[in-house]
Amino acid sequence: MANFYTDNPDLRHHLHHPMMEKIVELKERNYTDAEKYDYAPLNFEDAMDNYERVLEIVGELCGGIIAENAEGIDHEGPTVKNGRVTYASGTQANLEACRKAGLMGMAMPRRLGGLNFPITPYIMAADIVSRADAAFENLWGLQDCAETLYEFGDEDQKQRYIPRVCQGETMSMDLTEPDAGSDLQRVMLKATKKEDGSWVLNGVKRFITNGDSDIHLVLARSEEGTTDGRGLSMFVYDKRNGGVNVRRIENKMGIKGSPTCELTYKNAPCELVGDTRMGLIKYVMALMNGARLGIAAQAVGISEIAYREALAYAKDRKQFGKAIIEMMPVSEILSIMKAKLDASRCLLYETARYVDMYKLYEDIAKERQLELSERQEMKADKKIADALTPLVKGMGSEFANQNAYDCIQIHGGSGFMKDYACERVYRDARITSIYEGTTQLQVVAAIRHCLSGTYKSIIESYAAQEVKPELQAVKETLARMAELYLAAVANVSEIKNQEYTDFMARRLVEMAAYTIMGYLMMLDANRNDSFMRSLHVWMNYAQAEVEKHADFIARVKPDQLEYYKA
Repeated sequence: MANFYTDNPDLRHHLHHPMMEKIVELKERNYTDAEKYDYAPLNFEDAMDNYERVLEIVGELCGGIIAENAEGIDHEGPTVKNGRVTYASGTQANLEACRKAGLMGMAMPRRLGGLNFPITPYIMAADIVSRADAAFENLWGLQDCAETLYEFGDEDQKQRYIPRVCQGETMSMDLTEPDAGSDLQRVMLKATKKEDGSWVLNGVKRFITNGDSDIHLVLARSEEGTTDGRGLSMFVYDKRNGGVNVRRIENKMGIKGSPTCELTYKNAPCELVGDTRMGLIKYVMALMNGARLGIAAQAVGISEIAYREALAYAKDRKQFGKAIIEMMPVSEILSIMKAKLDASRCLLYETARYVDMYKLYEDIAKERQLELSERQEMKADKKIADALTPLVKGMGSEFANQNAYDCIQIHGGSGFMKDYACERVYRDARITSIYEGTTQLQVVAAIRHCLSGTYKSIIESYAAQEVKPELQAVKETLARMAELYLAAVANVSEIKNQEYTDFMARRLVEMAAYTIMGYLMMLDANRNDSFMRSLHVWMNYAQAEVEKHADFIARVKPDQLEYYKA
């Protein structure tokens, strides 16, 4: 039976990064939980062994159950009747297997029934699940909504809702509406406060993943007469209380096992989470950042299965008397697919580690006052996490789409048929660059870090690290790429034309991403020689892309923008 953790040594490499020792120490509060829970780790080695064992369980379930059910779920899909959703039979089996294995609420504290995992190994589990079935990851991965309840809910809400998630109940985040997609300031679902102080919801939500979940986080307009984000609040809705029905399930291109619903709210009782008017400004922003990291993990998992399907087919398929993998055009495609996979994965786990760091300090700050050095570190880590998140979501999802495309191409005509998994993978990949913020919106989030110098500082921190002699040439190439990037930023900034900056933003962001990924891959190769081959493929690819963007920025001036207007 396949195990999707143990058959991929790259995952163990990323799990055992040097930053993990501090992350685990902060998460475990110097391992004090061992005094209360017999399954809590005694030390760092014990904690890492625990993560390994759980990830092996995830890998076994994914290789033996979830991947096996993926095709049937894609064909069967969920159904809706009398306002309620019924999952495909394979989805029900997957959820039951995850519940029995205790894989729900992984990142929640032990006192609420969770495993107390840091975000990094939890994201690794999401990567593995996505390789097995991207559609199922959309259901399993929404347990991450519990993080928002834990972060912003009161203690009573935590005690009533989070243990249910840890026991296997499902969640959803009800944000978008027919007239409010990416522009969530236009949300109009109405939250009304009754005379007794309780709240009810009325209106419609659309494109809600797992919309018939047990527990919903809902963005709604609580302030009468407002039309912008300052009038929005966050609420938690319990399906047991009634008032929300599924009007229909969307008929989608891909991720068909995940019910994407249109919901109607009719006096649905709910509870306020945190403070009014902070729903979009604070709570949804935190929720979306977590969701974007989750989609980045989904994209990496899709890149993994696309690469593996393409590689297996290329080894097996014979043309003109030899396996097609022996043909250089096919071999080149595979090598670039692997480089893109490795680059997006190393950025994924670098981002997850910095998210872990700042969120852990935020959590500790609820228990005691942070020292000055801790507050400074939290602020610095959050800045890096905020800068890397749009990069990994944007670039990771684009690479997933490219790898799925190339997987089909290597299969040729067979790849166009439903007989092979690559056809489903291709359809599933497409949504990753759209939901939880399109690639274009990730560029909008990332460009400020180009202009403010955040990416420059990140690059400089990587450049300052020592590497072994055989990597010096790579390091010098990366320095030249960084120079081209910084010169391009300076060229665009000096023109002081917002329209021109917007036009060039994607190119600047991609230049930063290619360079940062290159440094991360170099540092991975410095720790592990197995990354050396992929690193060299990446460097040739990334250097050409950076030079291409630099040349375009140097040639195209503001007076040429008229040519690009529709």
